Amino acid sequence: MRRSDFEYCLPAELIAQTPLAQRSASRLLLLEGANGHCADHTIASLPALLARGDLLVFNDTRVLPARLAARRASGGRVEIFLERALAGNSALVQTRASNPLRAGEVLQTDGGPVRLTARHDDLWELELPQAAADFFERCGAVPLPPYITRTPDALDRERYQSLFARVPGAVAAPTASLHFDAALLAALETRGVERAQLTLHVGAGTFHPVRSENLHEHRMHAEWYEVPADTVAAIARTRGAGGRVIAVGTTVARALEACATGDGAVHAGFGETSLFITPGFHFRVIDGLVTNFHLPGSTLLMLVAAFAGREAVLAAYQHAIAQRYRFFSYGDAMLIWPANGART
Repeated sequence: MRRSDFEYCLPAELIAQTPLAQRSASRLLLLEGANGHCADHTIASLPALLARGDLLVFNDTRVLPARLAARRASGGRVEIFLERALAGNSALVQTRASNPLRAGEVLQTDGGPVRLTARHDDLWELELPQAAADFFERCGAVPLPPYITRTPDALDRERYQSLFARVPGAVAAPTASLHFDAALLAALETRGVERAQLTLHVGAGTFHPVRSENLHEHRMHAEWYEVPADTVAAIARTRGAGGRVIAVGTTVARALEACATGDGAVHAGFGETSLFITPGFHFRVIDGLVTNFHLPGSTLLMLVAAFAGREAVLAAYQHAIAQRYRFFSYGDAMLIWPANGART
């Protein structure tokens, strides 16, 4: 398929710039991929849309304050954006500067000097005064996505994290989880809906555009994940009892599908995944998906289209635009049941 097959026109005013006062006040669009049917709900109605014995799987990654301002010896400004922490005091970062940077160059930050040690494709390796997670936690700013056109504030420190945020390492939030607050979790528990967690550290590559029109030419960014044994056991119990496994977010879907065998068995473990899911992919693990609305032409939209059918998803997006849903990270959500045969 082509990148242009996943484009749509979005009015700029529908891009959510701030979170709602209450996490569970967001709207929820239900899409049944098998027939393309859409229905308008709120995220607070999610328990009524699920059944006792269903399993929600969340991503417990914690977003680091990954954006950092730096200065060159000449006085020029450099923006540093953490991509991934490495061993010791090193990190891979994206940089933005008016003139090319050089290996060996030392940049000054509010947390002390940092040194550019090596170039790796479009990333720089950086030597820091301390471990990357600690350094950015101390000196960095909340890495709001580029389509949020305001300066991060104190509220973002709380609201650009999910209630499950536990393992530091992400530089972008697993946004589907941002809708869940204590009241909604309690209602889901009362309903008899189970929950489990895994970790996938969302990288800055999640915002990278697909530059190739031919999707086969796109190189997916790699992200670190870990699926624990208790989550594997919860999935097996759910299936054995006839329940459904529902990924809360595309990051969870990628992690589960990346560590599944051909017969759909999920194995505990950790590693990196660069799995690129496009229409024609055979899902082996998930039966449902809770997700936000995604950028036109993005790999995340392609994953959703693979799960529910491209035509049904794009029609649902047009419905959401007409009904004035809020889009992207701080926006509203969807609950998606698959197209026929999405899981084999």
